[in-house]
Formats: sequence, structure tokens, C-alpha cells
Amino acid sequence: MAASTTTTTTILQPDLQQVLGHVLPTLPAAAASAEPAENILPLLSPILRQRVQLLSSSSNTDPWIRLLCYDVGKVPKLTEAAKSDRLEPHPVSGEVEVDWDYDAETRYKRVDEETLQALVALRDFNLAFRLVYCIGDPVGNGWKVGEVSVTEQPSPFSSFGGVSSLDEAERQFKESKSKTTQSNGLSSSRDALGVDDEDDDDDYWARYDATPARTPAIKRSPAPQATRGVGATEEEDYYAQYDDVQPAMDNHDPDEEANLQDIAPPLGLGARPSNHVVVTGSDEEEVELNETHGAWTLANPPRSPSTHSRRSGDDPNLVHPHPRPASSAGSNASVEKLEAAAAKQEQNDFGVKQHVSRSIKSLFMLSRASGIDREEFERLVRVELDTLGLMEE
Repeated sequence: MAASTTTTTTILQPDLQQVLGHVLPTLPAAAASAEPAENILPLLSPILRQRVQLLSSSSNTDPWIRLLCYDVGKVPKLTEAAKSDRLEPHPVSGEVEVDWDYDAETRYKRVDEETLQALVALRDFNLAFRLVYCIGDPVGNGWKVGEVSVTEQPSPFSSFGGVSSLDEAERQFKESKSKTTQSNGLSSSRDALGVDDEDDDDDYWARYDATPARTPAIKRSPAPQATRGVGATEEEDYYAQYDDVQPAMDNHDPDEEANLQDIAPPLGLGARPSNHVVVTGSDEEEVELNETHGAWTLANPPRSPSTHSRRSGDDPNLVHPHPRPASSAGSNASVEKLEAAAAKQEQNDFGVKQHVSRSIKSLFMLSRASGIDREEFERLVRVELDTLGLMEE
């Protein structure tokens, strides 16, 4: 288990000679043997100890030093460092000569409330030991080896970080914890405000749920309403309002026609009768106003011929009409219709030509993708055109 900081527990700095002094001599054997040494297992953390015990039994050929490092990429360098001459024990003492106060560099870091770690770097040996403070271990509490690796370059503490003393590590952890608590409090307050905003939104939309369902009142058109007889339905009254509205595209204006009736007819022409009937002999023919018949007709000859006409021998019933142009509005409308029809026909012709051109291009690309060359494609098109000519005949 990892360390747990309490008021009754005081954590001391690790005794490097006591912890690592017994691990260093076993590394050369670990790089050559598949069976772990029993005397080193109590010095390992519970997690690393279980890893070594379980995985070492699964292989009888691979050295068990690979199980001390979690980074597979560093295992070859760790094996090379374990086989170096620096780890040969002294012939008299039987221990590896290390000046722990000078050769070892230690940094401390508290990860959480239950995990306190230390990294010991031996630059001359190219070895790094990650220590973990454990409590509740059946073999004893204290600092245990959590991982054996090689030192990083250029700084052995580049990824670990940490500080040089336990007190500083504890202080930094408390500061980061207080900052985290404050940020959590701000986020909680923001969440609470967000809940209040959601409640306000719910209250706003709930107003519409409380509104009684009813059909909106019919809005009358602003057009003037026509006077209708008694008994007409509301629907007829509604549509009757548009009877007096002049369409925007209608060239015929009733008001303009009514005003033209008050204008005196041109010389030699008289106003057309209201029934639009021209009498010729005994036959009566009704003629409507169109582009060739204007609103004027030939004036009736005077009842009593003038003296000048009698002396000249002219027929008193003969009338010399003056040609007058038809309605300019009607002729303009006809010209516009013809121009619009011509433009539309031109657009249709252009669209058809574009479609034919694109179709031929698509067929040519398809033929080319299928392996048909240009000459063969042209021959196929000519055959089809000749066939169409025979069909037309």
C-alpha cells in the first residue's frame, strides 16, 4: 500500500544504504538468471513483488531483471548497466562501493494523499530507483523499491520532477490541493447558477403551457370592403373585398376608360356606341375592341350636305376617314408578349443545344474509358445520324 499522511505518522527520509545497498549486488545475477533472489523480494513494493513472483514463473529462459522495469524500451539499457564492472562487489566487504551522500541524488513528490514517491538517481551507474513509501505491508512498512530503471538524459528528473526535501513536497501538495478545492468551488457555483438559469427557462416556457388553447382571430384585409346584399356568406364577403382591387399586371384600367368617354372624339370620328354594333345594310355585326379596332368609330355624315359638297358634285354620304392608331397600350402589350415569347424560345433552344452537346461529350468520355478510339466513336455517331435520316424519309 502507499503512504497515508496522518497527524500521528511521521515519514522520514529513506536510508538509501539500507534499502538500495542490498539491491545493487543482485542486479548482475538478475540480468543472467530467470529465478529471482528470495532476499530481494521483501525490499520491493507489494505491487512490484507480486509482478516478479507471478511473471518470473511463466518463463524459464528470460532474465527476471526485465520485470523490475515497466518501460520495455529501457530493459536493454538496464541489462547493460547491470552487467557493467561498476556493480562488482568489493573483494573484502562484498558490497558495491557507493558514496550515498555524494553519488546519489534524491527528489520527492507526493502524488496524492496516499502516494508518496522518491526518485534516487545514480549517474555514475546509469541507474535510477523509484521508491514508494508503503504502510500495511506484511513484511514491514517503510520505503520500498517500486521500479528499477536507467537515468534519463540530460536530467534524470525531467519526467519525475519533484523537490529536494519531504517538507517541500508536502507543502506543494497542500497548495495544489487548496487550489483544486477553490476551482471546484467555483465550478460548483457556476453549476448552481446554470441550474438557476435552467429553472428560469423552464418558468418562461411554462407560461405558454398555461395559455388556453384557442384559434387566433381572423385578420381582415386592409382592402376596402365592398357593399354586398343581405344574406351573403362571410366567405363571399371576404373574397368580395378584392373585387375593387386593380391587379398590378393588368394594363386595362376601368377608370381610364371612363375618363376617355368624356374626351371629344377626333375630327371625322365618333364615339363607339355602348353596344359595340356596326350596322352595314341590313346585317348587324358585333365588333369587340382589340388591337385593330380602337375606342373610336367613323362619324356619321351630316344630315344636310354643305353647299360646297353640292357644288363639287361629291356624294353627301361619302365620308373621308382619317386613319388613327389603335390603342397604344394594347399594341405595346402585344409587342412585349411577342418579345417575351421570342426570348423564351431562344432560351429553350440554347438549353436543348447545351443538353445535346453535354450528352455527346459524356458518350465520348464513356467510349474512351471503354477503349473505343475517336474514329470508332465518330463512325458510330454517323451511323446513328444516317439511321435517323432514313426514319425521317
